[in-house]
Amino acid sequence: MKKMPMVLIVEDEPAIAELIAVNLRHNGFQPVWAEDGVSAQRELDAVLPDVILLDWMLPGASGLALARKWRADARTKAVPILMLTARGDEPDKVAGLDAGADDYITKPFSTQELLARIRAVLRRRAPEQMQDKVSIGDLVLDAAAHRVSWQGELLKIGPTEFKLLNYLMKHPERVHSRAQLLDKVWGDHVFIEERTVDVHVKRLRESLGVAGSLIETVRGAGYRFSGQALV
Repeated sequence: MKKMPMVLIVEDEPAIAELIAVNLRHNGFQPVWAEDGVSAQRELDAVLPDVILLDWMLPGASGLALARKWRADARTKAVPILMLTARGDEPDKVAGLDAGADDYITKPFSTQELLARIRAVLRRRAPEQMQDKVSIGDLVLDAAAHRVSWQGELLKIGPTEFKLLNYLMKHPERVHSRAQLLDKVWGDHVFIEERTVDVHVKRLRESLGVAGSLIETVRGAGYRFSGQALV
């Protein structure tokens, strides 16, 4: 018998949580409900879900704080997080993604849209956990250990920036448009502005320090990762 994917719903409004849970059950998922960060952590400690649906506004710790906490924990950092929120402004979307959310959906949302996004993050889960390394010059990215080093020194890279760097390093010397990066790194189901890519590229360059010059801006076209930049 095929195992039903488990979805942890972290939502403090019972009516919304129940509506989501009913629709998930009817579509082949196993929902588990937690009304706040404490009960969510208890569920995570017991069994790791396949996906977390995380409300932004929660009693106690916010969804944003919980996303950062779970991304920093080796046990939970690979679990996809889909953030649910009534905040639709771009800075809020960027904050949610930068905290480690894999996707972002604004309330009110349709059941079909929610299901499509859950299926999409599940499809994207396997490639993000590839057990390999890629190195260009003195820059090394270890996907299995989720580490990046420059000239032997570990660098602190945010989760979204890590995904972006992983993709760029595996496709060097090519120009990638912002739309292409959104498709390949965030997924083609994510409806966010293209300039969000610029925010993450800027943060990635800052995290890389000297190696940030490896990421070139190609005016009018997008970005290119080039090993020639430091030659």
